[in-house]
Amino acid sequence: QNYPLYIRSVPTENELKFHYTVHTSLDVVDEKISAMGKALVDQRELYLGLLYPTEDYKVYGYVTNSKVKFVMVVDSSNTALRDNEIRSMFRKLHNSYTDIMCNPFYNPGDRIHSRAFDNMVNSMMMQVC
Repeated sequence: QNYPLYIRSVPTENELKFHYTVHTSLDVVDEKISAMGKALVDQRELYLGLLYPTEDYKVYGYVTNSKVKFVMVVDSSNTALRDNEIRSMFRKLHNSYTDIMCNPFYNPGDRIHSRAFDNMVNSMMMQVC
């Protein structure tokens, strides 16, 4: 339903700009999903790749089998990140999200408030910076 379950940004002074970027990228995710059609259902790899580059950022996307969308915004000046690293970061996010969904106290659709998920996201962000 395209409402955010979890948003984390560094630095925090441009947080509104990142919110806008993530929400506009959801339209591109929907376009890519509809373009793939039934091929998306048959694929095991749900990485959408680079959604669109901007002057300052690159926006990447990933969709789970249950149609949960992950969007990652990376500084475009960071040339050390390759497609394989982004793909593995999305796999880590997906695995952590699966762990949250397995928690019997988590209600699907609620915002994610998990210390383990926060730590995993923080470690990924520290690795990138």
